Amino acid sequence: QLQLVESGGGLVQAGGSLRLSCAASGNIFMINAMGWFRQAPGKQRELVGTITTRGITNYTQSVEGRFTIGRDNAKDGKNTVYLLMNSLKPEDTAVYYCAAAILGTFSSWGQGTQVTVSS
Repeated sequence: QLQLVESGGGLVQAGGSLRLSCAASGNIFMINAMGWFRQAPGKQRELVGTITTRGITNYTQSVEGRFTIGRDNAKDGKNTVYLLMNSLKPEDTAVYYCAAAILGTFSSWGQGTQVTVSS
């Protein structure tokens, strides 16, 4: 079992920055990769980016160069990844979710955190 808890969402003006965190606990040794997803009102959930256990990252084109996914050192049995979002745009407004992949499938999800970017 894995538990994922996101934090760090909020309201920010366009051009600003936010840092989201996702703490994974439980059977973290099973994780192959972590991902950040987002879902805007009336739209389907989309992949923002991923990071593998080796630290290799990939991003969707719309956030490339503005968003950074990284890892914090594991402690207290938790594995934490972050999503640093710079140069935020109103179209980045969404609920952001972190997810953990086991055997290549994102099967564990956090509860989501709201990010609102005002123009």
